[in-house]
Amino acid sequence: MTEVKLPAKRAFEFGAYVSGIAFTADGETAAFALGSGAVKLVTVADNAVREVAVHKGAALSFVAHPDGVSFLSGGDDGRIVRVTRDGAVAEIAKFQGKWIDVLAAHKSGGFACVVGKEIRYWAPGATEPRTLGPHPSSVTALDFSPDGSRVAAAHYGGASIWQIRNPSSTPRKLDWKGSHIAIKYAPNAKFLATTTQDNAIHVWRLANGQDMQMAGYRTKVKALAWTADARYLLSDAADCFVCWDFAGKGPEGQPPVEYGFGDGIAMTGIVAHPDSPFVCGGFENGALRLGDMDSKRDLELRPGAETQKPIRSLAWSPDGWRIAAGGEDGYATVFDLKSKS
Repeated sequence: MTEVKLPAKRAFEFGAYVSGIAFTADGETAAFALGSGAVKLVTVADNAVREVAVHKGAALSFVAHPDGVSFLSGGDDGRIVRVTRDGAVAEIAKFQGKWIDVLAAHKSGGFACVVGKEIRYWAPGATEPRTLGPHPSSVTALDFSPDGSRVAAAHYGGASIWQIRNPSSTPRKLDWKGSHIAIKYAPNAKFLATTTQDNAIHVWRLANGQDMQMAGYRTKVKALAWTADARYLLSDAADCFVCWDFAGKGPEGQPPVEYGFGDGIAMTGIVAHPDSPFVCGGFENGALRLGDMDSKRDLELRPGAETQKPIRSLAWSPDGWRIAAGGEDGYATVFDLKSKS
């Protein structure tokens, strides 16, 4: 039997809940936001770790800054902070008495956060944000369209899509009853997907507003990922890779493709490769699996025996050669797919 060579792995114990992960554009720095309010900056080449004090309280949201060399962090202290790869910290905004638990950014330079029922959007180069909203309820998730011209918000009763070049315009409303938790544009901009409180996924075909519902999950779906070619929509909340096929007329009324079964252990996170047919899933027992969407085969990158705590954050580097994961207990790993252990 041919021995499978696993990607080289670097492991870290940060001692606090990993609430978010992001890479610099070159993939050489991985940043981990923690429930302690700190950010750990890992230089992948030499395993060096720098700790930066960022929030008075937990870091709740975390994304790569559009400049490619820094990060944006939101905390329960009401602050949005820019953290450079060298550890410099600069406050961008402070919203007294608010939790900044939703952030989104686009490579074109804009970024946004949620403040209650409103979105605050910073145009490229702007120092002050524009306000989008209010919405029918608190906004629970944001996502930019692939070209960066729109930002979509999930909230009670559906989703709203804003044209950010004209913030005073009326948003497009996509209605569906109930609370919507996560939101994700398809890479071809033809579909917008949300997860709902009812253990289901809801998807709108944006050309004509047609919507579809995919249900049957045992628990609440919290994470979504589209493959780079926009053919498959994947989710967590099952014990395997659940792949809804959007070729042709789409998946409504058809069963999903499923593979990589985890013996009843629920998936707690899912991310798709930026340009190739691979996905990575994290599980409730700390395991990580790499899935191949072409062959429908999977490889265990990390067994759950390493840490029995759920995976809560996952990220691919922009070039697709590195994967980072972090869990409830602060145990984190970075995998280098170019090198083998």
